Amino acid sequence: MRLFIVIILFAGLSTSCRSTKKIQTAIAKKDTVAFVASDSGKADSIRFINEVASQLKARQIGYNTFNAKVDVDYRGGDGKRYDLNANIRMFKDSIIWISGSAILGIEVMRVLITKDSIKLLNKHDKTYTARSIDYLQEVTELPLDLKILQNLLVGNVVYLDSNLVSYSKDPNSVSILSIGHWFKNLITLSEPDRAVQRIKLDDADISRNRTAVLSYSDYETKKGPAFPTKRNITVAEKSRLDIKLDFKNYDFNNEVSFPFSVPKNYSRL
Repeated sequence: MRLFIVIILFAGLSTSCRSTKKIQTAIAKKDTVAFVASDSGKADSIRFINEVASQLKARQIGYNTFNAKVDVDYRGGDGKRYDLNANIRMFKDSIIWISGSAILGIEVMRVLITKDSIKLLNKHDKTYTARSIDYLQEVTELPLDLKILQNLLVGNVVYLDSNLVSYSKDPNSVSILSIGHWFKNLITLSEPDRAVQRIKLDDADISRNRTAVLSYSDYETKKGPAFPTKRNITVAEKSRLDIKLDFKNYDFNNEVSFPFSVPKNYSRL
């Protein structure tokens, strides 16, 4: 069940045998941000950071329902590669439904997530698993709930804390840094449209080396809001995994259904 959750939801910081020192060092050198030293400059800095934060929040995608078809390319720390096609349906603040298919379009799993629970049908092994929503935090060691998962899947920014401490700016991009209870969150936006290009999350707990980098590209506006159709995710701690998401089709606010029934011959885990 853990593998399916990580592949589909792409949020878990799992484990593998590969060291993360190289990725940590390469990222850290790029991700410094400039603090403004003078008092007058500090006031201007605060105004600019608040302006960027307001624009970022204004670009968050609003919706009632969402459905999409996604190609998922997952590479784990064990060197194995998994390719999966996922159908995703969501009702905001209520349900996430995911169907995963492998080669030849054969459905191998189905997931139903609500505010309180997560249920999974493993059609390959003919098993059914039901857990409380807290299971997601146990698996990923992240503060995950339905709302955060939905924002991840629809492409909205997550873990942006109100404690915005600094920024950096060049002709092509602007970055703002927030420091929250769980993460230091460095968000890089393109100029001048202020679309999210990259999010880097570092664990606020300095005793851990947990880090994640999410890249967003190929934005489209043909369905209304600016939507990033391609995303690359690298997550690492004592391990590393790489995931590519390619949204082939997506719609907002269409009628959706969430079929989920447990066959009588399935084993319950």
